[in-house]
Amino acid sequence: MENRWRVVYTASGMTNARIVAGRLETEEIPFRLKYEAAGEIYAIVINGLGEVEILVPESFFEAAQKALSTTFDEKDLNWQNSSE
Repeated sequence: MENRWRVVYTASGMTNARIVAGRLETEEIPFRLKYEAAGEIYAIVINGLGEVEILVPESFFEAAQKALSTTFDEKDLNWQNSSE
């Protein structure tokens, strides 16, 4: 694994970080979460406490930015009708 990792996103709390991390995982982009333990324990976000940095290897940085900037509309989703 690479030695150089870059912050691709800073989330406000662990819940938001897990959502972003899930998007990266879907695209098979490796990531690490960096956070202060106190922010997670007390579930607070004040003056940076509780923020979670999401890091990816340098070689995946552009792919990660692209994945996180992609949005989807209802029509983009392939819904299956459960009655079929």
